[in-house]
Amino acid sequence: MDFKLDVVEETGKVQAILQGEIDAYTAPVLREQLDGISISEGTQVELNFSNVNYMDSTGLSVIVAFYKSVVANGGEIVLTCLSERLKRLFDITGLTDIMNIEVRKVISNNERI
Repeated sequence: MDFKLDVVEETGKVQAILQGEIDAYTAPVLREQLDGISISEGTQVELNFSNVNYMDSTGLSVIVAFYKSVVANGGEIVLTCLSERLKRLFDITGLTDIMNIEVRKVISNNERI
């Protein structure tokens, strides 16, 4: 499966919407695209995982490196819309204790909020 990243940048805010699979094949593409995002003091970054159906440890390492970069540059970052499966990956590694992560909520008939 392919991977796609859509980035919307406004003054002081960045929303990055990830789509597809993040694995050893697509992680370098993700890293390159995330490295192109300008982060400065006070920038608020949202990584939206609503359309990510798979991520392996290679993808996880790219997310961790980006997280560290945002924080080191004085920004804030939140990971949103993680499926339970992706959240479990962050739980197992202990990253949910460090990162600001919001899980996708299912309300009924597979509707997501």
